[in-house]
Amino acid sequence: MRTTTRLALMLSAAVVALPLAGCSEQATLPVAAGTGPNPTLPEPKSTLIPTVDIADAVGWPQGVQPAAAQGLSVTAFATGLDHPRWLLSLPNGDVLVAETNAPPKPEDGKGIKGWVMGLVMGKAGATTPSANRITLLRDSDGDGKADVREPFLEGLNSPFGMALVGSDLYIADTDAVVKVPYREGDTKATARPERVVDLPGGPLNHHWTKNIVASRDGSKLYATVGSNSNVAENGIEAEQGRAAIWEIDLKTRSHRIFASGLRNPNGMDWEPTGGALWTAVNERDEIGSDLVPDYMTSVKDGGFYGWPYSYYGQHVDSRVEPQRPDLVAKAIPPDYALGPHTASLGLAFSRPGALPPGLTEGVFIGQHGSWNRNPPSGYKVIFVPFRDGRPSGEPVDVLTGFLDKDGNAQGRPVGVTLDAKGALLVADDVGNAVWRVSGAGTAQSAERPAPQQPAQ
Repeated sequence: MRTTTRLALMLSAAVVALPLAGCSEQATLPVAAGTGPNPTLPEPKSTLIPTVDIADAVGWPQGVQPAAAQGLSVTAFATGLDHPRWLLSLPNGDVLVAETNAPPKPEDGKGIKGWVMGLVMGKAGATTPSANRITLLRDSDGDGKADVREPFLEGLNSPFGMALVGSDLYIADTDAVVKVPYREGDTKATARPERVVDLPGGPLNHHWTKNIVASRDGSKLYATVGSNSNVAENGIEAEQGRAAIWEIDLKTRSHRIFASGLRNPNGMDWEPTGGALWTAVNERDEIGSDLVPDYMTSVKDGGFYGWPYSYYGQHVDSRVEPQRPDLVAKAIPPDYALGPHTASLGLAFSRPGALPPGLTEGVFIGQHGSWNRNPPSGYKVIFVPFRDGRPSGEPVDVLTGFLDKDGNAQGRPVGVTLDAKGALLVADDVGNAVWRVSGAGTAQSAERPAPQQPAQ
C-alpha cells in the first residue's frame, strides 16, 4: 500500500518560507462547522503545496498567562518545567507530570517530507531533547500552587501516559509499558522500572506518544498506539499493532487489539455515567484546512474506525492504495467532532468539586493546535457538556489566550486532568507550566461559563 508520491510538492514546500506556505489554501468553513455530532465534511482539496501555518513557539512573557472563561480563574500550579505533556493526579493530592518530548526516530526524518516536517516541528517547539522524567508536584499548604517539586523517576524513554493500580505505578514509555512500586506520599521511585509489555517503537515511530488508563477493576490497562504515518504512505507493514488501542492483561502480560482504525488516539477516560471508554483522536492531514475533523468517541470492543482507508465513518480516502472496501463498510463513525486539525490530545471527564456546577457533567479537551490549517485552529481547552452519558451541546471555551495578537504560541495545552479538589489541571508544553482552573469565588453559579469566540 502506498499513497501517491508527491516529491515535487514536498520540494516546493521545503523551499518556500513556512509562514507563506499556508497562503495557497484556506478554510472556507468556520471551526464550528467541523464540530459536534454531525460535522460538515466538504470535498477534499488537493494543493500544490501543503498548507503549513503553525504558530511560532515563543513562551509566556513575564506576568502573562492564559485567559479563563467568565466565572473561572486560572493560576500557575507550577512553572519552569521542561516540556510538560501529561499529568496524573494521585489519591493524596500529589500530581505527577511527564516532562518529555519525541525520541530519536531517524527513519521518520528522511527525505524532503521529513525535512519539511522537521522545520514545522522546530517552529512548534517540538524538537528540544526529551527530559525523560516524571516529576512530582505537591501543594502542601493547599493554596493551589505546588510548593514541592521532586524528580520522581528519571532516565525513561519519552514517557507519556501514567496509571496507578494498587501499589504499582505504570508508565507508558514510547516503546514499552513499565512499572515501579508506589506508596502514598512517595516523592521518589524506590526501584528501577520493570518492563511489563513492549509497545511499537523503533527508528520510524511517527506518532510516538503512548497513553494508558486502567480498567475500573485494575485488572487491565488500555494503551493508545498512534499510526506510523499520515495515511499509510510508509506501507501497511509499518502499521502493525498501530492506529489502535491495546488491552493489556496485567496478570498474564498478554495483549490484544481492543479497537483499531484510530489514526492517533491520545487522551482516554471512563465516562462516569455509563462506564464507556472514550478517547480523543487526531485525524489525517493534507486534504484541506476543513478536513478532517479530529474527534472524540466512545470505543467499542473490536470496533474499526476507518484509518487509513476512510475517515469519519465511511468517507473513502482516495490517496490510499490499494483500497479496502470491505473494511470501509465496517468503519464506525465517531461520536463527536472536535474541529479540523485542532490536535485534540487531552481528555478528562469532569466531576463536582472546585468548578462551577455547569462544568461538572461533561468532558474537558486539551487542543494542542493546528499546523495544517489556515487560519489556525485549536490552541485552547474546551468543555463539551454531557447528559446521560452522551454529548449534549456545543463546546465551551474554558482556557484561551495561548496565541498572542501576532499569532505566536505563548503556550500549547496538552494533557488535562482533575486534581483532588476537582479543579482542572492543564499541561502546557510550550509555556513549560501546569495551569490550575477553578471557580472564581462567588461566580460558581449553576450557569455554564460564557462561551468565548472560537477561532475561525
